[in-house]
Amino acid sequence: MAEQAAARWEWPLRRFAWLDVAWAGFAVANLVAMWLLPAWETVPFHFIWVSLTVVYGFRVWSPASTESVLALVVLCTGVVLAVEVWHGYQPQDELTEVPLMASMFLAMVWHAKRRLAAMDDLQRISQQNLRLLEREHQFVQDASHELRTPITIALGHAELLARESRDPELAEDAHIVVDELLRLRRLADRLLLLASSADPGFLSRSPVPVAGLLAAARSRWAPTERRWVLDGGVTATVLADPDRLDTALDALIENAVKRTGPDDQIRLGARRVGDGGSGGSSVAPRSGEWVAITVADSGPGIAAAQLERIFDRFARLDAARSRDRGGVGLGLAIVKAIAEAHGGTARVRSTPGKGSVFEILLPLLRTPPGGTAA
Repeated sequence: MAEQAAARWEWPLRRFAWLDVAWAGFAVANLVAMWLLPAWETVPFHFIWVSLTVVYGFRVWSPASTESVLALVVLCTGVVLAVEVWHGYQPQDELTEVPLMASMFLAMVWHAKRRLAAMDDLQRISQQNLRLLEREHQFVQDASHELRTPITIALGHAELLARESRDPELAEDAHIVVDELLRLRRLADRLLLLASSADPGFLSRSPVPVAGLLAAARSRWAPTERRWVLDGGVTATVLADPDRLDTALDALIENAVKRTGPDDQIRLGARRVGDGGSGGSSVAPRSGEWVAITVADSGPGIAAAQLERIFDRFARLDAARSRDRGGVGLGLAIVKAIAEAHGGTARVRSTPGKGSVFEILLPLLRTPPGGTAA
């Protein structure tokens, strides 16, 4: 009870107490003006009430403080006005101004309290959502870490069985177990990467030539039977984490490989861009300041209705096909997370029957005066 009473009388925003003091001085000066200048009574009277409303709208005092200030203003202005009416300086109907102004002030107080209550509810809900997100983030990190050790142990035993077994059926079963454990390990690794993408230490930046990034990716994927094309000619450097960019680029290439056959083409390239484009991009790059790292394929393309959710976590356009080829629906979500961590974005454009083009948009590393960065 004592704490509730203290809270009821607590004066808010103590660092702005000077405003209350200034208003009190202003109100007293206008009361004196009402007393000394009866002919000008309405001017200082309204100054008092209008200034009270303005100050309360900025401060929103506690209920007890509001009641006390309102009662004091009503009493002071009412007494001065009553004396002036008594002496004939003002008509009697001027006395109705006091309850009228008090009623208008109380209406404003009611709306201000409703606004504060709504803001408190919104803040409480936001804090609850933030706590839930933090718990989800921590759970994913913990679960990913905890999964890695048993998966690694089980994978070692399964690979040993697959190598040493003399029973063909047992060896085949062991190979299936190895494949599924590898899939689980990829899932754990990607969940851990997504969970840590918002951490301050997620990136270790350095100047990265885009041409070298694409050439290295082409070399890694060369054993996969596709018609590979590497577009050159764009000299660009980004300030980025090369390992994270390799992961994002590999995820795009993996997605292209899953949706194409041996006779299809996969084209890797980069280009400077000056406008935002479509495909869910929230970034509108300015001319000459961005580079788009591109992975284009000649596969079946993607329907327009599916493009809106293609970068969502666990979004799989063809669930059966993705599972057969080891997909877990996190590759493109990782691409988006890595691109946004670098201050860029990921986008896609596709035409059914004519293939798809995925892009990672990153800010270009500008050349300082007299410098050598591209």
